[in-house]
Amino acid sequence: MCTGKCARCVGLSLITLSLVCIVANALLLVPNGETSWTNTNHLSLQVWLMGGFIGGGLMILCPGIAAVRAGGKGCCGAGCCGNRCRMLRSVFSSAFGVLGAIYCLSVSGAGLRNGPRCLMNGQWGYHFEDTAGAYLLNRTLWDWCEAPPRVVPWNVTLFSLLVAASCLEMVLCGIQLVNAIIGVFCGDCRKKKDTPH
Repeated sequence: MCTGKCARCVGLSLITLSLVCIVANALLLVPNGETSWTNTNHLSLQVWLMGGFIGGGLMILCPGIAAVRAGGKGCCGAGCCGNRCRMLRSVFSSAFGVLGAIYCLSVSGAGLRNGPRCLMNGQWGYHFEDTAGAYLLNRTLWDWCEAPPRVVPWNVTLFSLLVAASCLEMVLCGIQLVNAIIGVFCGDCRKKKDTPH
């Protein structure tokens, strides 16, 4: 596969994953789909750190767009420099994207490990923090949270989605980083007939 076609494929995948992360983070702000719990005292710190919005979303959207653009025609018209300029930009954007994916992964992983902030026995707190993530395997503990209702499965599902998406983003940014470096040094292997006019 040519570096340009690979860049477009990876870029479109990154854009899709970034939108998934943004939506997942937005849903974390409304536990169980209810807006009455959006008080800062009722949501966990990991929700407010916006790992999905900032790291997995905006910081991945940039390399996704850069990769799609790197797969287009060259910077001087119909590819006079073999698209090397856009590939170079994609190298830096992909490195930036890896940092965003790591941020999203670390925040989401901490959110899964600590569990949600919820009301239990009349006190708000991180009641699953001391279990070191063992609560994930024991669903009977999930019902102990009195409020927000069904907050544990809500957080587990969305943070798990963010962990999976950020892992994929990290792999795709790594692939695009290598692809773009090859594109900078070797140019694009597409023939003139493949190049849009």
